Parts: sequence; C-alpha cells; structure tokens
Amino acid sequence: MNSLNREKIRELVEKIEKLELDLKDELQKTPNKYRCRDSLKHKVPLLTYIKNAPILYILTAPIIYFMIFPAIFLDISVTIYQAVNFRVYKIKRVKRSDYIIFDRHSLEYLNMLEKINCLYCSYFNGLIAYVGEIAARTELFWCPIRHAKKIAYRHSTYKDFLEYGDAKSFRAYLNELRKKIQNGVQNGLR
Repeated sequence: MNSLNREKIRELVEKIEKLELDLKDELQKTPNKYRCRDSLKHKVPLLTYIKNAPILYILTAPIIYFMIFPAIFLDISVTIYQAVNFRVYKIKRVKRSDYIIFDRHSLEYLNMLEKINCLYCSYFNGLIAYVGEIAARTELFWCPIRHAKKIAYRHSTYKDFLEYGDAKSFRAYLNELRKKIQNGVQNGLR
C-alpha cells in the first residue's frame, strides 16, 4: 500500500471517528427528552407481564440467565489478566466502568422483571465490550496485522494495524508501535 493510499485511509478513519463522537453526543442528549411525569402509566404490572409472555420466552429464560455464571467468571478472569499483563507490557488499562453501565433499571415505566432484564443486558453487553477492548489492546501489542479477508467487526485499534503480508515493515513497525504504547500513546499511532 503506498503512502497516499495509507493517508487517505487515515483521513477517512478520522472522519468516521469524528462522526461516531458526534453521534454519541447526540444520543446523550436524548434521555432528557423522555423524562416525563406520566411514565408510570406505561408500566405493565409484573403478573400481567408474565401472564402475557409467550410460553417459549418463559421456557428459555433459564438458559439466558444461566449465562451469568460464565460471564462472571470471564469478568473476573479478564480483569485479573489485564491487571497483571497490562502492567507488565505498560499498556493503558481499560476502565471497566466505561463499558459496564447500569442506568436503565431506574426507568419508572419498567416493572421489576424488566428492570432485572435491563441490569442483566447492561452487564452482559458491557462486559463483552470491555473484554473486546482488552483483547483489541492486547492484539495491538502482540499482533497488529490486518486480516487478508474482510472481517465483520473492526475493533478500536484495528486502524493502527499493518497491512496483511507486509513482512518488510513488520518488525520495525512492531517495535515502534510498542514504544508508543508504552509511552502512553494509545490512538493515532499511524
């Protein structure tokens, strides 16, 4: 890949990141719009909610909730992994509270079961994002090489990866990248 092409890709990534930040800012403004006094009139009583639930939803709920056990194990494991390894490699640690956020359970129009479901989903999806960011920073440190095939999801550090097959640049780039990471430079590496 020539330097002009690489620069164009960098510019496009920066535009996308700016748009993502703008989108996050706009989404943060949305909740205030929906704060109203009549939210309780939209609350479905717990027994009515359960009575009206499809039987298959009720039967599959234990399968969903069983996943809390491997999730907690993953949470503890990856937190220890990061606490030990990121200190050794001098990688900026991922702040768990930026990913696992509990706030939807305080909505007045949700019944108790819906609030529990919101807590569960907030935890589980936040955990997956937290683990994904730890994995992304680990991959950036150890193997910052793009895939040859198109991938469905590009994590936060993928833009800083070297092109697939660029054997000539790999060792020098990896050493330079690790120095930047260890000096606290996390984004905008290329």
